[in-house]
Amino acid sequence: MATVPRPGAYVCGIDAAMAVIGGKWKVLILWALAERPHRRFGELRRQVPGITEKVLAAHLRELEADGIVHRESYDEVPPRVEYSLTAVGERLNAALAPLGAWGREHVLDGRPHPGA
Repeated sequence: MATVPRPGAYVCGIDAAMAVIGGKWKVLILWALAERPHRRFGELRRQVPGITEKVLAAHLRELEADGIVHRESYDEVPPRVEYSLTAVGERLNAALAPLGAWGREHVLDGRPHPGA
């Protein structure tokens, strides 16, 4: 199911963004596509450990419907399909970079969570 934000359907920008990237896997898919564009399905599956083929396929369809991911099919034998970020997807990934930096600073370095 596509999650294209509609004006007036959300209470704030974060709400609208979460409708597009919500869930456990979509941000990791975006990260994998930003690391190296033009990835094939199997490459993405290996890059995002733990994701099932069914969930990956569903999320890629949703991200494509939302204009975040571009799917390119090549008329070859065997068939080849590659995924990449659109310009909107690249901007979304750039917006997520500070969140990744926060995670590296506050979680990966082993410090306790503030208030813990």
